[in-house]
Amino acid sequence: MRRSDGREWGGAVDGTAWGNTEGRRARIRGCLLGGAIGDALGNPVEFLSLAGIRRAHGEEGVRGLTPDEDGVTGRITDDTQMTLFTAEGLIRAHVRARTKGIGGAETTVLRNAYLRWLDTQNHPAPPVRGGDDEIRTGRLRHESWLYARRAPGNACLTGLASGHVPDPAAPVGARGPVNSESKGCGTVMRSAPFGLTGQDAAEAFALAACCAQLTHGHPTGAHAAGALAAVTAHLLEGDSLPGAVLRAMDLLARHPGHEETTAALRAAVDLAGQGAPSAEKVETLGAGWVAEEALAIAVYCALVLPRPEQTGQALLLSVNHSGDSDSTGAVCGNLLGARHGEEHLPPSWLVRTEGRAVIAEVADDLALEFTHPVDWPRGRYPGC
Repeated sequence: MRRSDGREWGGAVDGTAWGNTEGRRARIRGCLLGGAIGDALGNPVEFLSLAGIRRAHGEEGVRGLTPDEDGVTGRITDDTQMTLFTAEGLIRAHVRARTKGIGGAETTVLRNAYLRWLDTQNHPAPPVRGGDDEIRTGRLRHESWLYARRAPGNACLTGLASGHVPDPAAPVGARGPVNSESKGCGTVMRSAPFGLTGQDAAEAFALAACCAQLTHGHPTGAHAAGALAAVTAHLLEGDSLPGAVLRAMDLLARHPGHEETTAALRAAVDLAGQGAPSAEKVETLGAGWVAEEALAIAVYCALVLPRPEQTGQALLLSVNHSGDSDSTGAVCGNLLGARHGEEHLPPSWLVRTEGRAVIAEVADDLALEFTHPVDWPRGRYPGC
């Protein structure tokens, strides 16, 4: 598979973070692990108002990982679950194209990955391992800790059950037939890995937007997913946060129906220039239940506290509001991790985040496949 500039998908870029194998690996790890930390921070307060958060945790709100309703600290949600299956689907699509010479089926391969996630929501435990079943199902479906319902979005569940596969050649601005009015944040919270493969930003945008319509038919859901993928792609190449966001907005403007997503991002950029951050300012951008608001809140928090040493503060800002705290935390963590790398994630939070070893391993596999494609052991990434 080739990028629009003629390079192979996943090829190295001399003179950028992408061409620096260790730097690139650290940013990919940072993106996935940062997203998981933000998800775990926001999980216990997802359905609380800002006033409720302050009553429970003090005037400053959540200041670190806290127990969820079951008394467990560090649990991730469907946001991180689906992000992992996105990464696995991208690896498998690349393996398929590389080993079988069958490219252009990424949307179908990603849908199959999300169907494996759906199995984790509908069954209590993994299937029995062994034989051809392991080859068919891959590795994440055999991780028992992923078999947990953590408030998955209804559009994600019903969209995958519908069997719809969007046409990759269709315009991004076209309304999809499945959940045609839905633009929930379930599209954007899973889409950062599309920006981690070495495609240029335009191609990352297009694939993320297309795959968003597997579950959500409203164009804004697709545009927001594509915009996050584009920002992530720019960050991986070494761009600054403001530069990556502005370049993604330029790309977004090429697509019909972009106005809602562009307006949300513009509001986030403008707000970041208006002095010290606060939860009240975050709430002027919305609650994050819909895709463009979740993206805007995450972008604002990353922009207003942009330095590596401010990563923890930015993540806390992104979850202390009345709304979808785990999704806004997850997307903010994706952005900060892709910008600064894993070394600037708060270690005391990272060590308590559920599934961190598997998340890091998937990140490493993604980096390895798209930098130095390897022959995977039997059953790891079967390429289907």
